[in-house]
Amino acid sequence: MVTVVAVLLMLFSAPAAARTARSGISMPWDALFQDSRSPRRAAKRVAAVPRPRPAGAPAAAAEPAKPTEAASHSDPVAATPPIPEPRPAEAAAKSEPPPPSACRLALTDAVAIAPSIADIKGDGGCGGDDLVRLEAIVLADHSRVAVKPAAILRCTMASALADWVRSDLAPLAASLDTTLSNLDNFDSYECRGRNRVKGAKLSEHGRANAIDVRGLKLGNGQTISLTDRGVSRELRESVLQSVCARFTTVLGPGSDWYHEDHIHLDLALRRGDYRICQWHVWDPLPQVAPLLPADRPEQAPPREKVAVREATKEAAEPAAKPAGPQQAEPDDIDPADMERPADPPATKKRRINRRF
Repeated sequence: MVTVVAVLLMLFSAPAAARTARSGISMPWDALFQDSRSPRRAAKRVAAVPRPRPAGAPAAAAEPAKPTEAASHSDPVAATPPIPEPRPAEAAAKSEPPPPSACRLALTDAVAIAPSIADIKGDGGCGGDDLVRLEAIVLADHSRVAVKPAAILRCTMASALADWVRSDLAPLAASLDTTLSNLDNFDSYECRGRNRVKGAKLSEHGRANAIDVRGLKLGNGQTISLTDRGVSRELRESVLQSVCARFTTVLGPGSDWYHEDHIHLDLALRRGDYRICQWHVWDPLPQVAPLLPADRPEQAPPREKVAVREATKEAAEPAAKPAGPQQAEPDDIDPADMERPADPPATKKRRINRRF
């Protein structure tokens, strides 16, 4: 009986539910025949309309767009928040140069005229940082020793060179009763291999850590070539001992064929503080050619007057009679014997017959 009633209710409830849905009127038994899984209708939210902004109010900064939920699940790149651009203050802080090094602070104008230059970044590891252009070295008496031409060096190398000139070369020049005027710079920074050989290991010149010195110019105008065998051996030995005590590499005559006319100095770092000092101080060359005559003294009369005086003297003397032929006299004859008259010639005497 219950089953029959339920079937009848279902038959009559379907047309009634349709009419009720169209009319919007709900019946008490509608909940018995509806699908419980159907989603409920969400209430619509009405967005609040912002009030109008006053005319004098500043414009609001645009907010960055927020990624949608679908995009955050599908694309991981889109879910990453954008990187904010650096502020002007941060960009200015990054562009500021680094603070000066301890070497740069110590290398003042009282020691050397060496303005700082920009870092060099070349091919194959050439260049370096903390570079200076060494123009002159200031001595204790405030006089300057010019470096000609100016040398591009690391600050540490320029400082070592200045100490060498101030502590060793200046007293050496004073021992010669003169002063030091110029330092002949043969080569400093140059991006090249060792000994300018193509494909060779990078030279210390390519790191701005070396200088080639050819000679010194003194205040009296004299020029001293450090590799000249005519220069005093004692002076060259003194320079050799001073540079080998200060620099880690010293190459000169006798080291190879590339350093016969200059002295190479650098501060290369090696294992165990290994140092190289290869400079053979050759003996002076023997004087084979005859010496030239000494310069004519300033007190001597001009050569033209001397020639006229000798010609006048010859014209005043009477002509001597030609002498006859004379025999050469031996050197061992005494002049007194030549004046003594000759003895008469010996005569033969007949012997008287003597009787016994």
